[in-house]
Amino acid sequence: MRLLIIEDDREAAAYLVKAFREAGHAVDHAGDGLDGYALAREGDYDVLIVDRMLPKLDGLSLVRSLREQEIATPVLILSALGQVDDRVKGLRAGGDDYLPKPYAFSELLARTEVLARRRAAATGQSETTAYRVGDLELDRLSHRVTRAGREIVLQPREFRLLEYLMRHAGQVVTRTMLLEHVWDYHFDPQTNVIDVHVSRLRSKIDRGFEHPMIHTVRGAGYVIRPDEPLAS
Repeated sequence: MRLLIIEDDREAAAYLVKAFREAGHAVDHAGDGLDGYALAREGDYDVLIVDRMLPKLDGLSLVRSLREQEIATPVLILSALGQVDDRVKGLRAGGDDYLPKPYAFSELLARTEVLARRRAAATGQSETTAYRVGDLELDRLSHRVTRAGREIVLQPREFRLLEYLMRHAGQVVTRTMLLEHVWDYHFDPQTNVIDVHVSRLRSKIDRGFEHPMIHTVRGAGYVIRPDEPLAS
């Protein structure tokens, strides 16, 4: 999932960003209602997680404004106000779900996944849970990767990197695409973080096999394709 968290409490926001990323999702964060509204209008998100009490533009007004602009991205409202009337106001403002604080992250994650699945179903998109390229297989649900039946153990970031490459198998994936969708960076930090992770991933995926699957396209990016020799 690609999520936008609109939360002004820095500690709470940092916790949510870290937890969702550890669960394998891409996350952006806005610290006030106006910034959140701007990002929600411009970004292609699966779910918005919106705190009700926000500076500059409160959560309910933010959601109403999005709905007035015909932006239908699912919204889950978080709030310390948990009475029935409060939840009703949140839903009538255009929220799709309402979770009172305090909450368990496991419940928040489950509710968010439900909203994302509903969105995918409503837009005619199917959520792919497994990818196969040649003899390489990746299962998103079990977080299991195998090549030619041999299990390969990956770190969370390596798993996300491989998933993104396999999702775009046969296509050149640029550094910018990887930074935005795997690292959640919207700028080039001028580091070799991508090169290091691709090198580690390549050593795990290609080691012991005659033909490599992960290739560097000089000046462009990376591509993953079946382990077949290139035509001469």
